[in-house]
Formats: sequence, C-alpha cells, structure tokens
Amino acid sequence: MTQKSISETKHWLRTAETITEALPFMRRYAGRYCVVKYGGHAMGDDQLPKIFARDIVLLKQVGINPIVVHGGGPQIGAMLKRLAVESDFVDGLRVTDQATVEIVEMVLSGSINKSIVQAISDAGGTAVGLSGKDGNLIQATKLRRTKRDENSNIEKILDLGFVGEPSKVNPRILTDLEQAGIIPVIAPIGMGANGETYNINADTVAGAIAAAVGASRLLLLTDVVGVLNKDKELISDLTVEQVLALQADGTITGGMIPKLETCVSAVQNGVDAAVILDGRVPHAMLLEIFTDRGIGTLVKER
Repeated sequence: MTQKSISETKHWLRTAETITEALPFMRRYAGRYCVVKYGGHAMGDDQLPKIFARDIVLLKQVGINPIVVHGGGPQIGAMLKRLAVESDFVDGLRVTDQATVEIVEMVLSGSINKSIVQAISDAGGTAVGLSGKDGNLIQATKLRRTKRDENSNIEKILDLGFVGEPSKVNPRILTDLEQAGIIPVIAPIGMGANGETYNINADTVAGAIAAAVGASRLLLLTDVVGVLNKDKELISDLTVEQVLALQADGTITGGMIPKLETCVSAVQNGVDAAVILDGRVPHAMLLEIFTDRGIGTLVKER
C-alpha cells in the first residue's frame, strides 16, 4: 500500500468515526423539531448559505425536522436606501410605518425567503417559503415599549408603528409540512386582528414557533461566539436562574439581552434547550447537535 493510499484510508476512517460518534445524537433528536433562526453575517457570505442549506437538508435526511426562521435587517436597510425611504431605530427596533412595512414584507417574504428555499432545493431538499400570514401561522399584536426620560424620569410610550410580537402561533401548517417531508422557511411577518401586517423580530418568532411545536432545540445563529463572562470567555451552559443573575450584575448587556430573553421564554414554554451560536462558523449547527461539546451557549430551564 502506497503512502498516499495509507493517508487516504486514515482520512476515510476519521470520517467513519465521526459518523458513528454522531449516531447517539441522531437517535436522541430523531422525529423532533429543531427551529433555526438564520440571518446576520452568515446570510450575506458567499459560501456559508450553501453550507447552511446542506446542513439543513442533512438534518432532515437523518430524521430531524428542521424549521428555518430568517431575518434580513441588512437587506431591508439596503432596499429602503435604494427607494430613498428614511428609517429610524429605537432601542434596536426599526420604526415601521405603512410604507416601510410594505417594503419589509416584500424583502422578507420575497427575495430573502425564496433565495433560502432555492438554496435548500439546490442542496437536495424540499422546502416551502411562508410568512406568518400563511395558514394563519402567526397572529400578532402591536409591540408596546416604554422609555424613561432621563430628565423628567417619566416613562413615555414609544410608537414603533407596525412592529409586532406574536400573540398566537398555529402550528398546524408546520406539522402538515413535516408529515409531507417538506422543510418550512418562515419570514417573520405576522397578521393583526384587523388584517394589518406586522414586522416581528426574527429571534422572537423563532422562539414562539419552537415553543408551539415543542422543539427539542432552538438554535439562534448570530455573529458572536455565544455568551461571554466578564473575562470575555465563552459560557457554554446556563440555566434560567443564571441568565437572570448575569443580567442583574451587568455581565449580559446590549443585543445579547433580547436573545437570552427569547431563549429563557422558549425553555420555560416547553423547548428542551436553546442555543446561541456563531453562524459564521461552517457547520455550526452540526457541531452543536451532533457532538457532546457544542460550540455555543446552551440555555436550559435548570
């Protein structure tokens, strides 16, 4: 046997060992839902969307039921700029008037949603694009926020326009698609009681859907490695109690707060665990699901 063939044999042996190591995890999650929030930098990269789509197809192939919920903030911002529509942010939330929400829906439910569906199809899977309006999937109400005035110390009600939050998720269409072997790809748009359209944070939608289907895992793909302690080291596991303590002592700040609030709400409403992980890492989902080490921060109720 030549040196080259010996090297190739060792390579394939390592591949086989990796597959056998994943078997217990495949059995653990078989038949369960895994809700994945996809967006940010991973969505704009040239190669990562293809890798993401292949990984989603792989999950479906081994018996796990993935549901993809996507964002699209940068793409929305680019379209608003092209159309010369001004857009403001309050506490990280886009103020969404009637003109803006029409553009938001067009971008999310149109170009972004269909590109993800196409990528999954190209990878050998079968996917269907939805928004929260389809099949009465997501009923929404207007998001209410208050902000305390620093000078008067009076709390003021913020009007964010057509920014909403889920009030009810009807999972029937998702279970029907799962039984048909189809992967749902969901744009975070909801419908109000009077037919109005609401733009909803994608993390929030993913958490609400994960709770509605009793998901085994909620994966929030983001552009950071996970939750860091005060020494900037990754925290691999957190309980709900620990999350609240870290928020109280100032360890958790900024944009990580709403992500962890989504994780806490999900696990308190029936999701086995929620994970914040770096979507810029190729195969991040597979590393998290099919190894006992994981690469992000896992949140469990206790």
